[in-house]
Amino acid sequence: MQVEKRVTELVEEKISDRPELFLVEVKMLPNNKLIVHVDGDEGISIQDCAAISRHVGFHLEEENTIEKAYNLEVSSPGVGEPLRLNRQYVKNIGREVSVKQTGGEIKEGKLLAVNDANITIEAKVKEKGKKVQLVETSIDFNSITETKVLISFK
Repeated sequence: MQVEKRVTELVEEKISDRPELFLVEVKMLPNNKLIVHVDGDEGISIQDCAAISRHVGFHLEEENTIEKAYNLEVSSPGVGEPLRLNRQYVKNIGREVSVKQTGGEIKEGKLLAVNDANITIEAKVKEKGKKVQLVETSIDFNSITETKVLISFK
């Protein structure tokens, strides 16, 4: 879609001098809601989101890119959003994740390592009559359908 491409260009332009920030996704929903998810290696501030929103909104209005009324929402990906980029995986090393694989299998554990081909998690495995063991498992990116960070309230 042309709108998403232009918004991507505008966001990349705005954050070009901020190497710690990165664009996760741009989505134009059927109800004319334009969603922009931006993140940072150390998170992203509300001020950064507001500045990106002003920049994108100003240029979209000036260029009349979207003819109908629309709602622009710039934020970091929410807690329940799946990880999409390798950089998001790296940012979440050390956290508990839930990994859904192409066969429907779900593995949960601590994210230990990330490279271009796969991730490594440390999962707790309990066999009948034995103590819980920590087992490292490598999972190829091409077998992952969704990865979410698990939130603990302990």
